[in-house]
Amino acid sequence: MMNLDAEMMEIAKVFFQESREGLDAMESGLLGLDNSTDGETINTIFRAAHSIKGGAATFGFSEVAGFTHGVETLLDDMRNGRRPVTAEAIQILLQSCDCLREMIAAAEAGAGFDKARIDALNAEIAQLLDQSTTVTPTPAQGGAVPGGAALPGTGAASPGAAGTGWRIQFEPVADLLRLRNEPTRMFAELAALGEITVRADFSRLPALDAIDPEACYLSWDIELVGNIARAQLTEIFDWVDPGCRLEFTPIGSPAAPAAAVAPAPAPAPATATAPRASAVVPSGVTVQRPAVPHAAVAPVAQRSSGESASIRVATEKLDSIINLVGELLITQSMLAAFADGLDTSKLDMLRQGLSQLARNTRELQESVMQIRMLPISFAFNRFPRLVHDLSRKLGKSVEIKLVGEHTELDKTVLEKISDPLVHLVRNSLDHGLETPQQREASGKPPSGTIELAAFHEGGSIIIEVKDDGAGLNRPRILQKARERGLIAPDQDLSDEQIDNLIFMAGFSTAEQVSDVSGRGVGMDVVRQNINDLGGHVQIFSRAGQGSTVRIRLPLTLAILDGQLVRVGREIYIISLLAIVETIQVARDRLSSVLGGSEVFRLREEYLPVIRLCDFFDIEPDSRDVEDGLLVVVEADNRRVCVLVDDLLAQQQVVIKSLAANFKPVLGVAGATILGDGAVALIIDVRDLIRAAVQRPRNINAVRAA
Repeated sequence: MMNLDAEMMEIAKVFFQESREGLDAMESGLLGLDNSTDGETINTIFRAAHSIKGGAATFGFSEVAGFTHGVETLLDDMRNGRRPVTAEAIQILLQSCDCLREMIAAAEAGAGFDKARIDALNAEIAQLLDQSTTVTPTPAQGGAVPGGAALPGTGAASPGAAGTGWRIQFEPVADLLRLRNEPTRMFAELAALGEITVRADFSRLPALDAIDPEACYLSWDIELVGNIARAQLTEIFDWVDPGCRLEFTPIGSPAAPAAAVAPAPAPAPATATAPRASAVVPSGVTVQRPAVPHAAVAPVAQRSSGESASIRVATEKLDSIINLVGELLITQSMLAAFADGLDTSKLDMLRQGLSQLARNTRELQESVMQIRMLPISFAFNRFPRLVHDLSRKLGKSVEIKLVGEHTELDKTVLEKISDPLVHLVRNSLDHGLETPQQREASGKPPSGTIELAAFHEGGSIIIEVKDDGAGLNRPRILQKARERGLIAPDQDLSDEQIDNLIFMAGFSTAEQVSDVSGRGVGMDVVRQNINDLGGHVQIFSRAGQGSTVRIRLPLTLAILDGQLVRVGREIYIISLLAIVETIQVARDRLSSVLGGSEVFRLREEYLPVIRLCDFFDIEPDSRDVEDGLLVVVEADNRRVCVLVDDLLAQQQVVIKSLAANFKPVLGVAGATILGDGAVALIIDVRDLIRAAVQRPRNINAVRAA
């Protein structure tokens, strides 16, 4: 494993990030690949693999480059029509993508590779290529990897090899460097093929005062020793500008050069950018593996172990913030004129300045929040592969549809919603969708459908996981809940209540425990994780037609759309997402139950009443409930009524953690500072509901009365 210094590691982050993006592109293309696919899809997959291989060689990750070469060879045969696109080949290539992800992660962490997994996949690729398996050599020795695919740095024999090596004469155009081409990458890839000797020709170098720092004056005479195919050389030089002079001559051959190559111009690889001075290689130096050049590249925003999280930000978002800061400076200058005193004749100007300040501040807040917003495709893109693999394992035919992938939400919410979505999709695959035979027997098409959809609704984001399977088996759910003691044997439940039993801890209808489901963990974790994000989850099902799980989430965790309420002299904030409705108190609908608790009859439902004055031990305006208001709030599919003295304004508030700055407080999710400087506490609705549920009460006694 190659160790990179701190500076080089910052540059290598570009390679790691772009490699992951390339692997995503490969996987997406492979999942849509079949015999009828046009060549452009395979070309896209091939180009992604080629870029990963080239970047890995540049940074000295020879094992990554070597493994990717075998993948690339298989893809090259497919795109050139020498090998059919088969389900077996696609599956091996998908597994290779997984292996490359692991290798990229290991390279980034400086850890070792899983050589057994690499060797096994190399053997499978070799079997597809009809090649024999040999032992993997060290990069300096040359040889072939298991599976027999000729790799960079191996010197393995391959069709088209000539003599014992090649003499390469390369004279680039003067603007080689200005076009963002990097000859140092060429030396790295050639050194991976065999033993290389590079001699630089300085004859075109002008006087010092005439040197253009962006021009290339050097040319190179390269000897490459090894049993190397001409096709491998052509591939390495595929970035060369047509105006360059490039000649390949087999070593030991007195004849004219084998060919003069002038490929079409290609953009320079984005995996590394080197200082141009490092393109000079001293004459007569034998290079086993050139040092990786340094570069001045902005670090890529990404999460890696031991580092704080960061994200890539679109330039237009930054431009918007810069423009708004400029507007703020103008407004600040306008208001600064009043620092020495206020002329009453200029009150209108002051009001105008304050209004402008408020508008700029609001726009700046919205722009800053947009920086944290990412498309939900970052979470959705993993599911085609998940569905592909699980459907094969379960013997089901499934089509996945993604709707609203460009819907944006906060990065923190996005990261925390991924695992719950995985549970929901796996549950739909295992429990919801039937086998092809079962579907045909019930008059359905043999292939089932899972749809992931995302859209904005009000100030929230809605995510839905739908399937067209059999729907929830309510009799079976009710039976299992009674067997496990989750509900009383004689307890009657509505369809909605039965459906929500699947979110109870330890609940499962699976007859056998498998690696897909059946342990009774998952759906309760889904609800808990969604609740922790300030959202809630609902499920809708129709027998024989399928199920829909709907998740409602806040767009961001940093800012809350809240309703300000007053109790006595204190101000509290309740999330608008948790509020169902607000009602006047009618004494004839309010009843006391055993234990001193109160319930309020809202239509046909009896809801516990929580007096905030008692919960937080403060003095209200009045002890008469008819002088207050009831705010109906909901969480965990439960509702309670919160009694407050008055409703104030609705506004967005910035959430400050109370636990981080003070200590956890029951019933309080955080705090914020209001416009007048006062601190307002943000109510934790789930804490209130738990407190209400734990109170002793007898609803049947209320109904009987």
